[in-house]
Amino acid sequence: MRIAALPMYDLPELRGAHDRLWAALAQRLQAAAITSVPAQLTRGLSCREIWSHPALLFGQACEYPAARFFRDHLQIVATPRYGAAGCAGTSYRSAIIVRADEPANGLEDLRNRRCVANEPDSNSGMNLLRAALAPIARGGRFFESVRFSGSHRSSMEAVANGEADVTAVDCVTLAHLQRYQPLLTSRLRVIDWTPASPCLPFVTTSQVDVAVLQALRVALEDVFADRALAADRAELLLEGIDLSPDGTFARVRQLERAAERLHYPTLS
Repeated sequence: MRIAALPMYDLPELRGAHDRLWAALAQRLQAAAITSVPAQLTRGLSCREIWSHPALLFGQACEYPAARFFRDHLQIVATPRYGAAGCAGTSYRSAIIVRADEPANGLEDLRNRRCVANEPDSNSGMNLLRAALAPIARGGRFFESVRFSGSHRSSMEAVANGEADVTAVDCVTLAHLQRYQPLLTSRLRVIDWTPASPCLPFVTTSQVDVAVLQALRVALEDVFADRALAADRAELLLEGIDLSPDGTFARVRQLERAAERLHYPTLS
């Protein structure tokens, strides 16, 4: 049986909207005679388990690990457009976040401070932050320490509680948490923004044939045009979709190589 999963922004408050979005997609795929369409989204698997799953029909991926570790297993179906501060078209940036009472005025003031990031191979939490710091890092280092928390929310909590001084959080996650976790986000502020890269793409396994790939794109186009789903798209901050995406993951690798040329290959 194939699986479908949308783990990247699946906060508890958003699960109903994700479920309705998938139900609408599944209905259209079944009408297009696609076989073994899952009735429900799969939850409980890690992102890596989803991205490497041989029966993945539809999912969403972080571009940096997708480019580094899953490039041969995944193909991009479409790139969404999100309506959040920091987004432009189908690109997004990460907010570089400090405590609300942090006296620093810019990135240079954060030298030799404590950084926390969600994952070592996260595009938004690591790769984009590394790209922002590479031009001002010295001797391959910038921070006193770097640790990894496992999630953007955990990183933000660590900064808010004084356990770390700075983190980077993708702007879509930040926008969702500003709505649903205002007590947390009110204790933080954005000190700067990272360079941009493409929004987290919708993906399928590379084993899916051209007919299924086209059916997915047709179904997505219809779902994004369906007025009955407007409230759910708005809840998910989805404003549109690019059905002819760049499938090469070029931008995230460009940012990686630029940091390497500046002798800052590792967030440190």
